[in-house]
Amino acid sequence: MTSFARHFLLALQFFTRIPVTGRLAAWVGFSPAMLRASAAHFPGVGWVVGLLSAAVLYGALWLLPLRPAAPWVAAIACTVFSVMLTGAFHEDGLADLSDGLGGSAQRERALDIMKDSRIGSYGAIALVLALLAKVALLALLAQLGAWLAVVALFAAHVTSRTMPLFIIRTLPHVGDTAQSKSKPLAESLSNAGLAAGVLWWALSLALAWWLLPAAPWAMAVLGALLGLAWMWRLLNRRLQGFTGDGLGATQQVCEVLFYLGLALAIR
Repeated sequence: MTSFARHFLLALQFFTRIPVTGRLAAWVGFSPAMLRASAAHFPGVGWVVGLLSAAVLYGALWLLPLRPAAPWVAAIACTVFSVMLTGAFHEDGLADLSDGLGGSAQRERALDIMKDSRIGSYGAIALVLALLAKVALLALLAQLGAWLAVVALFAAHVTSRTMPLFIIRTLPHVGDTAQSKSKPLAESLSNAGLAAGVLWWALSLALAWWLLPAAPWAMAVLGALLGLAWMWRLLNRRLQGFTGDGLGATQQVCEVLFYLGLALAIR
C-alpha cells in the first residue's frame, strides 16, 4: 500500500498542478523506475481531475439561473477548471502533435516540429476545435440531464486516461529520448501495471453505471475505443511509435469521442 500511494502521488504530481511538496514530496521520492510504475495510475489521476471537474460542473448548474445559456456557461467553467488543474498538459500534446503531423509528411521532420515550443496553425486549429467540441458536447449532455453530464464528465476523464496505456504497451517510444519527458514512462508497462490501470477504469465505469444504470455507457466507451484505434493507427503509420505528445493527443481525442458516443446513443 505504501508503494501504491507513492506511485499514485507521483503520477498526480506529474500530470496535474496539485502541489505535492515539502515533506510529502520527500516521502514520495523519485526515480525513473517509480515514474514507470506510476503509469498504472494515469486513470487514478483521471479520478481526481474528473471528480473535481464534475463538482465544478454540478455547482455551476446548481448556482446559475435556469436559462438556455446556463449549460454552456457551466460547460465552459468546468473545462477552464480542468485545463488549469492539469496545466493544459494534454492539450499541449494535441497541439504539438497536430503541428508536427500537419507540418511535414517526413517522420524526422515531424518529430523536430513537435519539439518546438511555439504553436503553429495546425496546433491552434486542433486545440480550438477540441475545446469547442468538449464544451458543446458537455452543454448538450447537460441539457439532456444535469446529472448525466456530471457523471459523464467524471467517467470520460478516467476513460480517456486509460486509453494511452494501451499505446504505451503496444508501440515503441520514438523521438529525442534524452530530453523526452515521456521516456521514463514509456520504457515499459508491465501486465500488472496495465491491469492496475484497467482496474481504475473498471471501478469508474461501475460507479457511473450504479449512479445512472439507464445511460448508454457502452456506446460512450465504444467512442473512446474508436478514438484509441484511430490514434494508434495514426501514430504507428506516421511516427512508427509514440511520443508524450501522442499520448496527450490520445487522451483529448478519446475524451471528446466518449461524450459524442454517449450523446449519439441517447434518443
